[in-house]
Amino acid sequence: MENQLRQKAKELLEKGDVKVVIGYGWNKRKTHTTPVFITKPEDVDKLVFNPLCVNNLSLYLTRKFADIKALGKPAIVAKGCDIKTIAVLISESQLKREDVVILGMSCNGVVYRQELWKSGTDFKSVPADIMPTKCHNCDVRNPHIADIIIGEEVNFTPPDTPAGMVFDKIRDLDKKSGEERWGFWIEHFNRCIKCYACRQICPLCYCERCIAEKNMPQWIETSAHPRGNLAWNLKRAMDLAGRCTFCGECERACPVNIPLNLVNQKLALVVKDAFGHRAGYDEKVHPPMIIFNMEDTEDFIK
Repeated sequence: MENQLRQKAKELLEKGDVKVVIGYGWNKRKTHTTPVFITKPEDVDKLVFNPLCVNNLSLYLTRKFADIKALGKPAIVAKGCDIKTIAVLISESQLKREDVVILGMSCNGVVYRQELWKSGTDFKSVPADIMPTKCHNCDVRNPHIADIIIGEEVNFTPPDTPAGMVFDKIRDLDKKSGEERWGFWIEHFNRCIKCYACRQICPLCYCERCIAEKNMPQWIETSAHPRGNLAWNLKRAMDLAGRCTFCGECERACPVNIPLNLVNQKLALVVKDAFGHRAGYDEKVHPPMIIFNMEDTEDFIK
């Protein structure tokens, strides 16, 4: 796959079809992958693809990275789960489909570096039990939107019912009383240090000025105070309702291990039940929370 990826990237750069290839490369010690930005055909050998390629690179297509956009038309190395985020960006008019070349990578799942260390497994053969939940439920291991597909077709069928730690925990929480659920989230949100790592790493948090930074009026307390922490985390979760594609980057980046995937995926399940919508599968379909449809039911309001 890497040879094929490098060949396609080189062709795109040599022909001038793109000015930069956004992909993955090794860090100096080759212990984990890191985003790389290839602008010269002779540098394509820096590109790699393996189960450690966790980052959602669609982040670099957003207005947060004006310096990357200034390089010119990009090609992006994207797993199916990353492509879902690109689809949402396109549906929200943050990106035009013709302005990016998607190098869709067939994927057998990824693994977080710390889990690989614990298992002592070679990164080339990663067992399913150390993959994140998103990989267990992935139905886009074969890229669904791409200009060029790289790799052989993956034969994988996700379970009919969402499975894995995140969804098991959601079901456990749903069985608890309102008071118990409230206590659970207060305990976790109280650890928030307001570093905003979740916001910075999320491709769908692309506002030029975040509501957390507005002070006329001030909607959210800026200090790491329980009241402000609750307001911030709930506000961000609501902003992602019907938009989150479960890339898992926010929880991976959180330095205090708040289980952000739980609240994001709970809202994703609510949106699916209420509107029959799943984010990221069609770039022409707008998230239901930003449009009005006469056929939508109102059962979720009751």
